[in-house]
This record gives sequence, structure tokens and C-alpha cells, in this order.
Amino acid sequence: MIQQPRYVDTDKCIACGLCASKCPKKVDDEYNEGLGKRKAIYVPYSQAVPLKYTIDPEACLFLTKNRCGLCEKNCPSNAINFKDTEKEITLNVGSVILAPGFDSFDPGKFDNLAYSTHPDIVTSLGFERVLSATGPSGGHLVLPSDKKNQKEPEKIAWLQCVGSREETSRCSNGYCSSVCCMYAVKQSIMAKSHSKTPLDCAIFYMDMRTQGKDFDKYLERAKDSGVRFVRSRVHTIVPENSGSGLSIKYVNEQGKIENENFDIIVLSTGLEISKNSIELAKKMEIELDEFNFIKNTSFNPVSTSRKGIYSCGVFTGPKDIPQSVMEASAAASAATENISSARNTETKALTLPREKNVSGQKPKIGVFVCNCGTNIRSTVDVPKVVEYAKDLPGVVYAEENLFTCSQDTQDKMAEVIREKGLNRVVVAACTPKTHEPLFRETLINAGLNKYLFEMANIRNQDSWVHSNEPEKATEKAKDLVRMAVAKSFLLKPLFETKLPVTGKALVAGGGIAGMTAALALAKQGYPVALVEKQHNLGGNGRLLNKTFLDEDVGNFVKSLIKEIENNELVTVFTGSAIKQVDGFVGNFKTIIQTQEKEKTLSHGVAILATGARESKPEEYLYGKNDSVVTNLELDSMFKNNIESIKNAKDICFIQCVGSRNEKHPYCSKVCCTHSVKNAIAIKKINPNANVYILYRDIRTYGKREILYTKARKLGVLFFRYDLKNKPVVTRGNSSKVTIEFKDFILDRKLCLDADILCLASRIDANDNELLTKAFKVPCDGDGWMLEAHQKLRPVDFATDGVFLCGMAHYPKSVDESIAQAKAAASRALTTLSKDTIDVGGIVSEINPDLCSGCMGCIEICPYQAISMNMEKKVAEVNAALCKGCGACAAVCPSEAPSLMGFNNEQLYAQIKSAMAA
Repeated sequence: MIQQPRYVDTDKCIACGLCASKCPKKVDDEYNEGLGKRKAIYVPYSQAVPLKYTIDPEACLFLTKNRCGLCEKNCPSNAINFKDTEKEITLNVGSVILAPGFDSFDPGKFDNLAYSTHPDIVTSLGFERVLSATGPSGGHLVLPSDKKNQKEPEKIAWLQCVGSREETSRCSNGYCSSVCCMYAVKQSIMAKSHSKTPLDCAIFYMDMRTQGKDFDKYLERAKDSGVRFVRSRVHTIVPENSGSGLSIKYVNEQGKIENENFDIIVLSTGLEISKNSIELAKKMEIELDEFNFIKNTSFNPVSTSRKGIYSCGVFTGPKDIPQSVMEASAAASAATENISSARNTETKALTLPREKNVSGQKPKIGVFVCNCGTNIRSTVDVPKVVEYAKDLPGVVYAEENLFTCSQDTQDKMAEVIREKGLNRVVVAACTPKTHEPLFRETLINAGLNKYLFEMANIRNQDSWVHSNEPEKATEKAKDLVRMAVAKSFLLKPLFETKLPVTGKALVAGGGIAGMTAALALAKQGYPVALVEKQHNLGGNGRLLNKTFLDEDVGNFVKSLIKEIENNELVTVFTGSAIKQVDGFVGNFKTIIQTQEKEKTLSHGVAILATGARESKPEEYLYGKNDSVVTNLELDSMFKNNIESIKNAKDICFIQCVGSRNEKHPYCSKVCCTHSVKNAIAIKKINPNANVYILYRDIRTYGKREILYTKARKLGVLFFRYDLKNKPVVTRGNSSKVTIEFKDFILDRKLCLDADILCLASRIDANDNELLTKAFKVPCDGDGWMLEAHQKLRPVDFATDGVFLCGMAHYPKSVDESIAQAKAAASRALTTLSKDTIDVGGIVSEINPDLCSGCMGCIEICPYQAISMNMEKKVAEVNAALCKGCGACAAVCPSEAPSLMGFNNEQLYAQIKSAMAA
């Protein structure tokens, strides 16, 4: 491994910025996509880890011309080292994971788009920087061509599929980049929120591919907010002669040429693999596919052609953040399976400073206020809040930080806590829901009890909701800080206890995802109980024919079942159901009903992989005519009744049957690929058949776009419809059905008689109510299991020790289900690999002297953490189950429960402080 020189000693650099302020050389800032300038010595971006400066050897005057050297002369810590050289580092490892990311397509290859000829034509990444607090305009939405006058745009256009879905002399990216549609929708909504005046946003697209979980709902939100969606392919962008304004020439769906002017045009550029990544793959002798992505299979989505080397993220194919995060965990699981025997042999115990005893000490409070770019600073006058905080009782130190959550700022906070002798800390920033654990770790590193900490949410509760009232928002920020300081006066150290972890796992669901997760854990050396309510393993995998890469799913399922049966660490319970779950992370006890008797299983973690089901359509004559089938039924025909397909002359598919409507507003994600794949299969065995697909948006995302291209080349005909003009199906002659639909290009109705009508029916969530209640995990309004965080924790539940994967989470393909299953196993290992877990801290305690035994707290507790001590006739809290929600304290008429860290005395102090303003 080669480490490039940075010409700055990171041990000495204090990131004071004096070097950059003296540096005379300016170059285009690649982080801001060339929309701003940076110095030759710079920090790549404000949240870089480590937050240390580096020198650009191609821009530095000293390194290129042996003159200047101002950075070295002015550095107060002597951190500049012009003699730095590259270093070769040797690491001995058992596995390698490749995650080199991607490059954004260079639209300069398209002369018709006029990119680089006008500053107001930007890429999607460039516009992301325009909207960012750390961007060239500080997050203010202004024309890149007129930063001086801060002129705001009135009209913005997004052009989709720039550098994607095209194979020409200018571009050989025949795949869909998967994410472009969604980030254009996101940027349009954000742009509207950033604009002080009404903003006209238009997205020019071919197919709107918002196939992810809740993505269609977000699309409808954009439409409701006034974003225009124009189905077309833009021909040319022409800058106006006046120098301001840009004209778009495009052909609408009826073939008519249109022109429209905009102030900013955003080119939604696709994702592609960099030359450096291609070279890396060659050096490591790893096979790439025709588009330079890792060549893999649906059944091993994070493996490469070389054993022991794995990959994740866009290197395996275009994908969004949730799928990238899942693949990262999946790669970690796969990479450690063969080296699990070496676990803990190279680990070192983390040495933490001894916790200071602050009992009896006078409160010495430190206040740290985050300006968080435009998130807070654009509305709240942060310096005023800091000055106000300095005069509050008990506050001995106050300061502001650009990004308080960055690692370097946390290191600085720990240093300040030690130097100033602080024994209470208040951070005024964003939501404690995501950032509180981070700051508590900072207190631990400073030698303070982590519960001597309080957050004031001046983002979600202030700057975001009062963005048009900066003066009032500033006053409210002062109020929130004052209240947090008042509470911190009364904070006391809280403590956690250690409990042993049961080193076994339970997996609910014996489909592809469940079996994959069970095997992944077993290969790591942990016993697994696999519980399946059906009498056979395999789930939906038994019904599927081929993957989008034409791999046989049936044979794979058989091999997976055989591997399960041969693994001594996996115990299978088929025809069984989970009846009751007790316990908590690390120590669950689950009662299952087998075919013979009840059995109690002890386990430390659980993975829910209960799958989903294909719905039975209630329209288009399904169930009333044998010629009307679903995609899974058509798969069965491929396996068992191939003659009926060979003899068919006309075969039609209708997409989005029962989905993407008011009652079921989600996209089932796999249907378009399934139908296009089956259409190709029909053409292969019956080339003379007429095959038609009626669709709303073809969503063959990622490398699945290859199928869409192949289908069109084979003669499959595609016709679009919308909800206002749905196809009408009636009985035809003989066993045929007649399908009438409107063609938007011809602007007329067409009619065809089909021997087979295949309906791409909605995928429904299984009824998991009893299971989710047993494990105390939630589902969303559509019945899909609800992850803790869609992007950051896509396989975790909010309930510790319970994880999810496969179609129980949301409809997904085989390769995505396998990746998520391995990811769930990886996350489960973070608990199983521990000897003990910590419980306690912010939990409820019940004062037995005040408890009347009314059981109100037991009935209200959503985590079943409270039980009745029948001998003492009082309620008691299981600290391991309690999540600190405070519901018991709110419902008790005697005020017997007290939530540690949020007791009545502390809350009353906050209330009194709020009223004292």
C-alpha cells in the first residue's frame, strides 16, 4: 500500500488555518465541483477526519518552483514538511474489502448540453454543493454566475440520464445510475425550501425511477409542492445572447418541439467507476464487467472473482445510500467468515481515563454552540447565543463550533473539559436522537460520567421551524440554552451494570434471506435456531425461475437448503411459530410452538426475515379467466407448462397492478425487471410471439437496464399508461382476453387480443403483527418492518438486539435480499461477539413507598419492562428492558416512577427557567 505525502505533519498540525490564510495560490476547489476556489494548502472539507491540512503538490509554488514557503514561515507548530515523501506500508490481513466509490460522469463530452460554457449549467453534485452550508455560497441559493449580487434564480431545470442509459460514441454507460431520479426530486424540494421567493422547478425525465422504500411518497410530495415533471429527452441547451438565462429545446411525448427558459440547469450526471479503481482491480487480478463494475453473481453480491477479496457500494453496481450501507455490513460479514477463528487475537483493550468523582462539587458548566452551517447559522445568530450563555449561572466556559459533531471538535471539547475542570456539559446543536451518544463518548474520553450532559435542540426545534424569523429564532435559542443549563445544574452521575450475553441467535423466516443470515452466523461459529412457519424451507425462492442475470433460483435454493441441513450449528424448526418472547438484547427467551410441542429457546439476538407475498389482483379478469396470470404463475409455466408459452402468439404484461395508487402508494421494486426478464425469455423460446408491456414507468434500475435494452432489440413493444387512462380488459374470442389502452405517442386508443395476460401484481407485506409485538418492533403504514434509520441503520430495529432483512423490510431482488441478510448477520455479530452488555443509565426507577400497585405503569409500558412484585405489591422495573421513554412516570398518579436523568426536579427547573424569560 502506498501512502501519498501530504507535506504536513498531522501530529503537529492544530488546524488553525493560518497557513491557508497566508497562501497566495488559489485553484479550483474540487470538493465544491469547481464552483469555488481553495488554496494550495487546504483542508479537503470542513468535516474531514482528521481535520488536518494538506498541500497540493501540483499547485504549491514551493514544490513546483521552489519559491514562496509562506505556510512554513507562518505555521505556529512547525507542522510543514516539504521533504515529505510517499511511504510504502505493508499490512498482513486475512481478507480485503474494496469500497473505492465512484466518479460523476463528465457532461463536457456532450457539446449539445453546453456544460462548461456557462456557469449556471451545473452537475447534480455541483448543485448539491450550492445547497450545502459549506458550499461556495454558504448554502444560499444564488446564481453561480452572479455571486456578487447574490441574485436568486426564479426557474431551475433538472435534466435526467446525463451519462446514463446511453451507449454511443460519447457515452458507453448503458446502465441506469439508480440514484439520479431520487436526488433530483430531493434537490428540487430543497431548492424550494432554500428560496425566499416562489421557485419554478422542472424535472425533465424519461422514466421516474423512485423505486426505494418511501421514495414514491417523496415523489408525490414533490408534485404536491409544485415541482413539474416533464417526460422527454432534452435535445439542446442554448445560452441566451444576453448572457443571462438558458434555453432548453426538447421534444415532448407527442413529438412536438418545445422551448423553455431557465436560470439554472442541473445535469443529473450518472455514476461511473474511476480509472484509478479500474487500475486497482487489474493490479488485484479481479474481473470487471462490461461497465467496469465488479463482476459478481446474484447469489454472492459482495464477492469478487478472487477468493478473500470482497467489495461493496457502487463498485459492485450503481446504488443508493441504504443499499451501500447494507452492502458494507454484508462485505464485513463475508470477509470475516473464513478468518473468524482469529477473532480477538489482534484486539487491544481500550484504555479510558478514570471517571472523576464530581459529587459535592459546585457545578462548572461548559456550553458548546454549533452553527452547523446554514442549518443553524442562517437563522440563529450563534455568536449572540454564545455571549448570552457566558453570563448564565454556573457557566464557566462557552464557545461556538462550525460542526460540533466532527471528530476534531470532539477531541477539542474533551481537552477543554479537562483544562477548565468542567463537570457539566451542554451542547446546543441538532437532535439528541442522532447525536447524543456521540457527545456522551466525548465526556467519557474526558473522564466525566457520560450522563452529566444535556443537549439543546436549536436546529429541529428552532432554526428549522423559524427560518423566516431570525431574531425570534435567536431569542428562542437563548431560551433553549438557558433551560438546558438549568437542568444540567441538577444532573447526577448515572451508572450501568454488565450482564452476560447468550452466544446464540434466532432467525425467524426460512426463505433465501433467513437461510443466508443463519448460515452467515453459523460460519462465524455461533449456534442458530432457524424458525419457519411453513413445512418447507425456501420461501418465495421456490416460486422464482431466474434472476435478472439469468441464474437458476431453484437450484440455488436447493443448494442453500442442503448447506443448512449439513451445518451442525443450525437447528431448523419448520412448521413452527413464535408464541412469546421475553428478555432483552443479549438475553432473549423465546417460546416457539413446533409440530409436536412448545420449546423455549435462549438467544442473544434475533433476525426477522419473514418475507412477503405476491398479492392476488382484484382487476383485469384475474381469477375469472385462465389466460390471466401473475408473474410468479408465469414463472411456474416456464418450469412446468412451457408448451403454452411456445404456442402463444400474443402475450401482454400490465405493470403496477394494485400498487403506486392511493391505497398502496409504494412501488414493489422488482416487478418491472421481472416482467422484462420474462418477456425476453418468451422471445427466446418463441421468437415469433408478439410481446407487449404496458407500463407507467419502466424501473429497470442499475445494471437491470441491460434487460430493457435487450427486450427492445428483440422486438418487445412498450406502451405507457397512467392512472387516468388504465388499460381495460374484457373477455375475447376463445380463451383470449382483449386489452384496450391509450398510446400517448399516437394519441389514440389501441386494442389487442392476448393469449396470455401477465399482471405484475403488488407485493404485500406478510401479517407480522404477532411477531412484531412479541419482539416489540414497529411496522410502517404499509405493513413493512420499520428500520431504526433508513440510511444509517437500514438493518437495525430501534429495539436493541433485533435485526431485519429480506422482503419483510421492503420488496427487493434476490441479490439485495442476500446482501441485507449478510448485513443483518454482521450487525448481530456486534452483540454476539461481546461477553457482556451494559444496561441501565437513563431508565425508570419506582419508589416502593409511593407505589399503590394500580398497575397503570405496567399497562402503559410499551417495552413490557415493568412487572408486579406480588409479594411486596409494588411495581418493579427491569432496567435491561427499559428504554427510558418516561411513559410510566407520566401516567402514575402517585409519581412513584422517576425517569433517571429526567426526574421531576430537573424538569421543573427547565420549566421555571423557560417562564423566567
